[in-house]
Amino acid sequence: MTEVEDGLEQIPEPPEGFQRSGSRGEFSSRNGPYFHRVQDEGAAQCFFALPRHANGLGLVHGGMLTAFLDGLLASAVFRKTQKVAVTIHLSVDFLHMARMGDWVMGEAHVTRATNDVAFVEGRAYVGGRDVVRASGIFKLMHRKAD
Repeated sequence: MTEVEDGLEQIPEPPEGFQRSGSRGEFSSRNGPYFHRVQDEGAAQCFFALPRHANGLGLVHGGMLTAFLDGLLASAVFRKTQKVAVTIHLSVDFLHMARMGDWVMGEAHVTRATNDVAFVEGRAYVGGRDVVRASGIFKLMHRKAD
């Protein structure tokens, strides 16, 4: 098994087809590392649950899962609309637990997009079992004329 260095922590090689994501801003970079798979529609991402992602019980913290889903949904919006988007509303349902040492997988897709907003659904899962489901509404950002 090849491992990826991340500071002092060892991360196993990501699942097949996934590659390490580049810079996603300081907040996400500190929470990661994240990995993504290029595909025709929607977004697919994952992360390896490290001790820094867990609560005192060794379970992946709900805040970590929420941040992961928020970024995942936003990625799906960008892939569909080619526009940067910011979260207007995010609804998260926690269904099961993820633990340190798990690869937390995620997928999201846009269900509808207008000129100004996009509606998105996604999920995070471990071993085929849903851990979190989320839906969101994102404001599409339009570039101002110079």
